[in-house]
Amino acid sequence: MAKPVILSLDDDPEVLRAVERDLRREFGREYRVMRANSGADALDALEKIKLRNDPVALFLVDQRMPEMTGVDFLGKALPLFPDAKKVLLTAYADTNAAIEAINSIKLDHYLMKPWDPPEENLYPVLHDLLDQWQSSYRPPFEGLRLVGYQWSSESHQIKDFLARNRLPYRWLDVETDPDAQQIMDMVEDARFPMLVFADGSIIVKPTTVQIAEKVGLQTRAEQPFYDLAIVGGGPAGLAAAVYGASEGLSTVLIESEAPGGQAGTSSRIENYLGFPVGLSGGDLARRGVAQAKRFGAEILTPQQVVGVRIEDRYRILELADGGAITCHALMIATGVSYRYLEVPGVERLTGAGVYYGAAMTEALYVKDQDVFVVGAGNSAGQAAMYFARYAKTVYILVRGDSLTKSMSQYLVDQIDGTENIKVLLRTEIREVHGDDHLEAVTIVNRDTEELTQMPGVSLFVFIGAQPRTDWLAGVIERDAKGFILTGPDIMPDGHKPPTWNLDRNPFLLEASVPGIFSAGDVRFRSVKRVASAVGEGSIAVQFIHQYLGDL
Repeated sequence: MAKPVILSLDDDPEVLRAVERDLRREFGREYRVMRANSGADALDALEKIKLRNDPVALFLVDQRMPEMTGVDFLGKALPLFPDAKKVLLTAYADTNAAIEAINSIKLDHYLMKPWDPPEENLYPVLHDLLDQWQSSYRPPFEGLRLVGYQWSSESHQIKDFLARNRLPYRWLDVETDPDAQQIMDMVEDARFPMLVFADGSIIVKPTTVQIAEKVGLQTRAEQPFYDLAIVGGGPAGLAAAVYGASEGLSTVLIESEAPGGQAGTSSRIENYLGFPVGLSGGDLARRGVAQAKRFGAEILTPQQVVGVRIEDRYRILELADGGAITCHALMIATGVSYRYLEVPGVERLTGAGVYYGAAMTEALYVKDQDVFVVGAGNSAGQAAMYFARYAKTVYILVRGDSLTKSMSQYLVDQIDGTENIKVLLRTEIREVHGDDHLEAVTIVNRDTEELTQMPGVSLFVFIGAQPRTDWLAGVIERDAKGFILTGPDIMPDGHKPPTWNLDRNPFLLEASVPGIFSAGDVRFRSVKRVASAVGEGSIAVQFIHQYLGDL
């Protein structure tokens, strides 16, 4: 943590050196002593300190300066650091100005020059003031600060990226937070969202790649070739990375957003073996990442694979940034994304009240409001239970006539026992309403065709499953919906596909090109549960070893 600052200001170089010398001698261990020879330079320095979010404990300022008096400077500095203690250095003729400053800017003390010896005339006063400051001081947040508008889809995307990658940040709403206004006043190009880093640097409208590179996430591979490359960092991909790296394979995992996949956004997974009280999806992802890295796997995030080429025994991944990674064995575990909700108003309000997935970063903004969850799977149930802690009422909108067909019984029981969750069966969204953010939804009863408009601030969508496999078109075989065919499903009539050039049949989790494997939700006929995805990712590594052994 940065040391609190003591700033001394005097236009006389000899006096300034003497002040700095005495301050460093007595307070240098616990405080950072800075100096300035003009009010303008001092204010510039304070703006940089503010952007770094460092604290200022005390100002020791000369009154008689030609361009800006000490009292004038303190009046300009106080909005930046209102809790800092204020001491004025004066000559005898400045006593009246100092007394007036006690009333006008709440001056804490004034000292007559000279202050020698400091042990008697300077240190006791400053020690007392610094002790007072320390008694009420609360260390500032040292992570990232994101400045933007609450109902901005760009702001939501960055909040989601930071949260899912476990990067601590503080949200500063332009319309309500005074700290946001101060930062805006110090920046020439004040466009939003704006991300302020711990060193005081700012990126306006940052991309996830810019953020990742700035905070030190790995986005580029250390090697050009790997035994095993894994595309997708959900439970299946992380399990494959752990088992592949632990068994001696040089392994790289490439994730386009954040490790954990859809499971990583779950607020509570309670049916995963070994965790009787449950764990969050983010915690599961964090543990998986740490475990994979401990065994030597590289994890690139955010990085996107846009294509794959087959060249003899090599599989070459083409990356969005123009790079490439070559491997012998390729595992595809890209999971699925939620299906787009095609009703009027959704496109305009996505990220401004309409969200795909749990969007837990928005939980505090639904406090005492009505919210809607669309879907009947475990992800929808877990989200409903999470938002019920904050919202006035959570409405689960279900197209079918029951939750039990697609949701685990433990979740159904919890929902039934939660008073502020209401399940509306045989119900669909017909339209969403709002100017700059969601204000209401129109729902329809599928049996009666009755329309009802209901107020609410958030709509969380958990419908359908779309595999992320467009980049594999023409390379491996998929079903009509895009799910990857593996093992026996490649040969429904007993005949091997044209892309298969080996005498043996495909392994259970092997795709229609030898050496390409698939696990998790993206695979055809997979079981859409975290435990099964982890199991498939682990089992696939055994088939990968057999494939590499044949090579």
